[in-house]
Parts: sequence; structure tokens; C-alpha cells
Amino acid sequence: MAEQRRGARDAREPREDVRGEAGPGAPDTKDEVARAWDELVATARRTVADGLVVGTSGNVSVRVGDAVLVTPTGVPYERLAPGDVVGVGLDGRQVLGSLRPTSELPMHLAVYRATGARAVVHTHAVHATAVSTLVPELPLIHYMAGALGGAVRVAPYAAYGTEELAENMLGALADRTACLLQNHGTIAYGSSLTQAYDRTAQLEWMCRVWLTASSVPGLTPALLTREQLAEAEERLRGYGQQ
Repeated sequence: MAEQRRGARDAREPREDVRGEAGPGAPDTKDEVARAWDELVATARRTVADGLVVGTSGNVSVRVGDAVLVTPTGVPYERLAPGDVVGVGLDGRQVLGSLRPTSELPMHLAVYRATGARAVVHTHAVHATAVSTLVPELPLIHYMAGALGGAVRVAPYAAYGTEELAENMLGALADRTACLLQNHGTIAYGSSLTQAYDRTAQLEWMCRVWLTASSVPGLTPALLTREQLAEAEERLRGYGQQ
């Protein structure tokens, strides 16, 4: 959801570096938290730079031990500093920091509880959000759908920040690593922030391809069959350096 901006004075107030103020359930290694937080902030800023979010919309999280570091609600990413670490346990209880976590925390925690994810990226990417309003599933326009586990589904609409939205998302994510959120955006997860981000970018690109091809008057895009997608999935398992 589009996180509401905090007032300028509030957002700029000095904050204590809380990486050493770990409560019960927080990660034990301060250096590990510091590295993860730096990477999380860099990824969040990249979503803005690459046009996947506007302002403070969207959110990013990464798991460190039994804690989940998340972007805070309503703070522009360029203002996030090392002392702004926000961390919660899998039960949602805050264990690091004083800033409030993203309002989409239920979605992030639902992914971690249901999968082996180590990172989650949620965006309001333009083309993906547009597709989410048109179809219940992204048509098989490209074989890279196989890299996300198969045809990308659209989770039914529910209000942002709700358990209902988290439940709808989990249904759409069954055997997948990314899905669309109807009239809302995207969510993708991975074994690292890099992988979660790459899957997000790949999904947005496929949505753009389908919308572009579908916009040509008098022509209908050729789509892959389920058999062709299955073949691509198998080949993608051996892609890259092993």
C-alpha cells in the first residue's frame, strides 16, 4: 500500500542506534544485523530508482535468524539511516528499533511462516498493477514465468495491511515465488534480497510485455502452452553457474 509520509520534523528527528538494543528474539550478531539492514535499505532505494514504487509505497524485508528486518512505515527510503533498524519476531512483536514497521507486515510475516523465504519485496509496479486489474492470472507471454514457479496468479483484492490480504496472497503464492495483488501491486520472495528483487523486476517486465503486445489493434499475442512452460521450468533449473 502507499505508505503515508511522516511530517518533515518527525522524519528528521535524531534516533538512537538500536542495533545494540536487542530485545528477546532479536538476532544475536550486531554485525549481521548491520549488514542486512544496509542491504535492505539499498534494495528499498533501488525499487524507487527503478520506478517500481513511488515515494514510500511498497516495502522490503529480510530475515536474520529468528527476526525479520522491515522497512518502517511512512519514512522516505533516502532518509533511512543505520540507527533506523526495525525488526520484528515471526509473531509480529517488535524486537529492534522504535520506528513502526510497515503496515504490510502481515503479508511479509505470512510469507516467512509459510515458506523458506529469506527476503520479501512488495511493490506497486505500474505494469504489474495494471495487469492485476485485468485478468485472474498473467497470460503465459514468456517462459520466464517458469522462474517464478509457473503461471503468475492474481490474489483477490483485500484492504492493505489486513490478514485477509495476507491469506489471499498465500493462496496465489501456492507453489510460486511471486504473485500479483489485485488493484494493488506485486509481492515476491527469495533466498536473498537480490533474488527477491530480481523476481520482482522479472514479473514487472513480463507484465509490460503482455500489455504492450495486447495493445496492438487487430492482433492477439501468441501464448505458451502449459507443456512449453513446463519444459522451460525444467531447463531453467540448470540455468547459470551451478
